[in-house]
Amino acid sequence: MVDSTATGSSYPSVPHRPMTVPAHEAEARSRSFHDVMARRRTVRDYSTRPIPDGVLEWAVRTASTAPSGAHVQPWRFVAITDPERKRRLREAAEAEEREFYAHRASEEWLAALAPIGTDWQKPFLEDAPAVIVVFEVHKGPQSPRPYYTKESVGISVGLLLACLHQAGLATLTHTPSPMKFLNEVCERPAEERAAYVIPVGYPAEGARVPDLRRKELDEILVRL
Repeated sequence: MVDSTATGSSYPSVPHRPMTVPAHEAEARSRSFHDVMARRRTVRDYSTRPIPDGVLEWAVRTASTAPSGAHVQPWRFVAITDPERKRRLREAAEAEEREFYAHRASEEWLAALAPIGTDWQKPFLEDAPAVIVVFEVHKGPQSPRPYYTKESVGISVGLLLACLHQAGLATLTHTPSPMKFLNEVCERPAEERAAYVIPVGYPAEGARVPDLRRKELDEILVRL
């Protein structure tokens, strides 16, 4: 039964089915999830080991559970596994990255990137067995006007990364600028605007990551 009166609006509603977590288990569950996610790292070296069937689909389904402005769900996920298309993606992305590192990035920005050791070369765009390109969907012939688009898509990408990590896969969030070339590579219409390029796969044997420190809780949490 659909009840349109419970929320005081004409929008159809259904009974909420919350997760039932005993109070004495809540902290332990939160900590368990943290301990898994604390091992998530950005990986740039990928194995050719294939991604198990169904994982990408469930990750995108999970991403689509994110809240969005007016529930417009302004996202599109393009999963690229074809080697030739990944090659085209890499070539176009590296062309933009060479320009970025040589001319567009400020000295301050380059200094901030230095500890991570990145440069214009992006072999992971070919090496990873899959690359997910995430697009913001703006108003177009088949799509309504979105609201809080960047916020909505950003939340969905966070859920996407968390789900892939839970499946034992590594990811990287790459944001070449500008990104218009991705519409051609991914065959997407003009109202879709690329926001993230996310290689997905298993880390290569012996893969290494920067020795970075995450901020302590008292540096990020303010209690009032």
